[in-house]
Order: sequence, then structure tokens, then C-alpha cells
Amino acid sequence: MSLLEVKDIGKTYGSVIALRDVSTVVNAGEVTCVLGDNGAGKSTLIKILAGVHQHDRGEFLIEGEPVKFVSPREALDRGIATVYQDLAVVPLMSVWRNFFLGSEPTTGFGPFRMLDRKKGRETTKKALSDMGIDLRDVEQPVGTLSGGERQCVAIARAVHFGAKVLILDEPTAALGVKQAGVVLKYVAQARDRGLGVVLITHNPHHAYPVADRFLLLKRGAALGHYEKSEIDIGELTRQMAGGAELEALEHELRQVEKA
Repeated sequence: MSLLEVKDIGKTYGSVIALRDVSTVVNAGEVTCVLGDNGAGKSTLIKILAGVHQHDRGEFLIEGEPVKFVSPREALDRGIATVYQDLAVVPLMSVWRNFFLGSEPTTGFGPFRMLDRKKGRETTKKALSDMGIDLRDVEQPVGTLSGGERQCVAIARAVHFGAKVLILDEPTAALGVKQAGVVLKYVAQARDRGLGVVLITHNPHHAYPVADRFLLLKRGAALGHYEKSEIDIGELTRQMAGGAELEALEHELRQVEKA
């Protein structure tokens, strides 16, 4: 049984159709990659999955059970963790404080409860180490980390707090080649630990090495849905780039040149 499945899901805002008849599945230990340019419907889809918005049509199933989340907290309680592109970190706070943000460990009872800094530091260091992330010092401000390191901390946090499904919104968008490679390595680590991963991206070269299936979106509708065995990187890139539309444009340009 799939961890998460959407069947012919749709969403409208007034007269604007943001998402139309989109279907896909997310299985444990696999990566489902959602690809599309700006305005393709990627953000609408992940906001439905994350409980920010509710779908108007179709079915949203968690382990076979129909759901309609009314808040992100409800989605989180069902094991769906979303790491947005802006990461929602507090740059001047330490790595470990950001790791626990809102769920800090405490010691003592009642009005005498205090922040357990030692446990927080040790737990953060171990959780990062378990994912293969070696930071110099978890006391350093998270703002001093590179973009790739911040993404890795966010992924490790979701794994530590028991996520079953991890949604990553454009995690490599603002990163260089080397840092993007590091983040993709930790995406694969999360997958190998049994999580179902939803990777949102507009870059097929980042998606292809780690994904098990691909959902291509265009103007709110599914352009195609493929298992990895059904499509190669060349065809994936061609479809992302417009495929037939580009070929038609090239043909028109050749006709103009001949004239």
C-alpha cells in the first residue's frame, strides 16, 4: 500500500484552475519527483499535500485512507513533513536550536522546567551524524551554514521527528553544482531509510539520479507520469523543455530562413 496517493486531484481559486486531474503515488523507500516550470501547479500540489490548502476534486489518500487536511499541523501529525525553499530558519539562532524549533527538550517539572541544552546539542549532533552530516559545531548560528548544509539539517530534522513522507520544495534551486550534489545525496539517504520522498524541482538533471518516478506538470495539468524505467534523461529533458512545441518553433524558423 502506498504511503500517499492522489487520484484526479483538482483545485480552483475562483475562476482560475490551479490544478486539474492530477494523480501520483508516493511509496516508502522511493522518490516521486514532480517537475514543471513556474506556474505549472507544483506549489499548489505540495500545499494540498502539506495541509495548507484543501483540494476541491479528486481523492487524497494516506495509507489508503481518504483525508482532507485543515492545517499543516494535521498533515505533520500524519507524518508528512514539508521543507520549503526558504527553510523557515532563524539565522542568528544556533543549529541545534533551529533543529528543535518549537519542540525543545526540557528538564525539570512544571514552573521549574528549563531548556535542556546538553540534550539538545547531543541529540542534534547524533541525528546529523546518523544521516552522514558532519558539522563543525552545532552551537554555530545556522546563518553561517551554506545553503546546502541548511537543506541537509532540515532533512535530518524531518527524519528525526518521525516523518513518513518528506516533501522537498526546490531544495537545489539556489545551489551550485557541488552543493546540489550534497543535498541529493541526503535525499537518497532519506529514501534509503524508508521514507517516501516528494522532490519538487524544475531541473531534470537533479531529479533523474535519485527519482523512482516522475510527474510532469504544465499549466496545472499532468503532462506525463513515468516510472524511471519508462523514460531516459534525454526524453525527460525534451518534455520539460517543451518538446513538440520547440520542434514546431524550429520548423517555423527554418521556413522563415528559406523564405
